[in-house]
Amino acid sequence: MKLSRKGWGDQQVEEIMGNLLRAGVALSAAVVSIGGVLYLFKYGGARPQYQLFRGEPSDLKSVGAVIHFAIAEHSRGIIQVGLLLLIATPVARVIFAVYAFARERDWLYVAVTVVVLAVLFCSLAWGRM
Repeated sequence: MKLSRKGWGDQQVEEIMGNLLRAGVALSAAVVSIGGVLYLFKYGGARPQYQLFRGEPSDLKSVGAVIHFAIAEHSRGIIQVGLLLLIATPVARVIFAVYAFARERDWLYVAVTVVVLAVLFCSLAWGRM
């Protein structure tokens, strides 16, 4: 990308992408920290039982359920929302890249980035590819 008619150059696009990634990670860290503090207030004094592994409850294995638990102020749901934000951060970067390339009218890179975005969405929707 070179300097375009609309005033965006490579440097400005890279700065926007960097700021987007920093903001996403910072927001995610803040949400996870809030959830972690709430979790420790509630379960910090509980004695851990290492004999039996218990994974995440089945209630927290869908995005809708995670958001429901977070709205209900359950600490595990808030932590999970923070992790979802962390996963969404690079996806937002790819979406911005599609916009930036389209603004530059660089259609080859738009097509390649849309394919990358489709792979990301398929991976998130169906687990592994």
